[in-house]
Amino acid sequence: MSSIYSDIDPIRYEGPHSTNPLAYRWYDAQRVVLGKTLAEHLRPAVCYWHTFCWGGQDPFALGGNLFERPWFSGEPLAAAQLKLDAAFDFFQRLGMPFWCFHDRDVAPEGATLRESNAHVDAVLERAARKMQDTGVRLLWGTANLFSHPRYMSGAATNPDPEVYAYAAAQVKHVLEWTKRLNGENYVLWGGREGYETLLNTKLRSELDHYGRFLAAVVEHKHKIGFKGTILIEPKPQEPTKHQYDYDSATVYGFLKRYGLENEVKLNLEVNHATLAGHSFEHEVATAAALGILGSIDANRGDEQLGWDTDQFPNDHTALVPAMLEIIRFAGLGTGGMNFDAKVRRQSIDPLDQYEAHIGGLDTLARAFLCAAALHESGELERALDARYAGWSGELGRAIEAGASLEMLATQVHAQGLEPRPRSGRQERLENIVNRFV
Repeated sequence: MSSIYSDIDPIRYEGPHSTNPLAYRWYDAQRVVLGKTLAEHLRPAVCYWHTFCWGGQDPFALGGNLFERPWFSGEPLAAAQLKLDAAFDFFQRLGMPFWCFHDRDVAPEGATLRESNAHVDAVLERAARKMQDTGVRLLWGTANLFSHPRYMSGAATNPDPEVYAYAAAQVKHVLEWTKRLNGENYVLWGGREGYETLLNTKLRSELDHYGRFLAAVVEHKHKIGFKGTILIEPKPQEPTKHQYDYDSATVYGFLKRYGLENEVKLNLEVNHATLAGHSFEHEVATAAALGILGSIDANRGDEQLGWDTDQFPNDHTALVPAMLEIIRFAGLGTGGMNFDAKVRRQSIDPLDQYEAHIGGLDTLARAFLCAAALHESGELERALDARYAGWSGELGRAIEAGASLEMLATQVHAQGLEPRPRSGRQERLENIVNRFV
């Protein structure tokens, strides 16, 4: 079917020396690294919202869409079907194996939830056929619980139980569709789950309601036989500074409190790590250490701006440490790397969307290849083993087995222990990393 992308040939891998802007230089999907193909390691996905729904609006300017897309006008449901056709054309030409969506991305909201669900049904019926015909899979689905004014005070944490119930009904519908489409995961994106002032907030109640909401999602997952992973996406300072799902450690504490740490994992975004005051590799390493690393939203922020700019990744060296942590964790499982990124407002041509995704995927692939070579060399692992070697000795094993303060004090005095500082060799290790990037 003809679309605005029909003049663009399928994107191929041409190697690092290619100067073709419409070719992959590093992403060779079938290249085997560490026992799997690059496509299997990265599991890249196109996000529906930024790529096909965002019109280039500027919050500081009047007017409508800056981008000219044929689905931005006309009867809403027909436009949604046209948008879906164009999206699958885009996925195929890029060679992207996965896509992601919110319910309000794929279909317009109706006057009632019943009408909204009918719109979603109509479009996703078509999507199911498209997926079968093209082989493109669903990385995850989610419900938009943040755009409509009803959610201005949150969804699961809203002071009004009617809003809570409405959000639950909306999630139920999308979770069931995610199962029907054989989605690999379902994401809870809590963009409004926070507060602006304690003057009008019952903090304990809101946390308890959030915990119950998530537990109900997990219960329904098992009831309908959904085999995918439930994910939470940490959302620091977006839109409020007091977000309940601030970062990896905060969400783990929340999950642990409500007994959900074995049921829910994290969908981590690069730009959100920045907003939380962390490096991306810190967020990945923390989630991995706590056993809740699930999936990645691949993008970047602007270090000179204090909000979520959702730019495409373009610096592979910045991503190598995080890729190394993912490799050490043995991969993302059912997760993947979704491009939660948008072209800049002045990039108004459909061609710009292609070049953005090509560059972003090449950046991820190059970072992964560097991290894989670094991992295979074993240099960092040997340095780590040497630094922590004492924990394999008698004293280290005794501490890890639960040695008491009395026992340790006795041993220190009996052996005359006087430990001396030892260098962490940080500069040497940084130089090793630089050899591989």
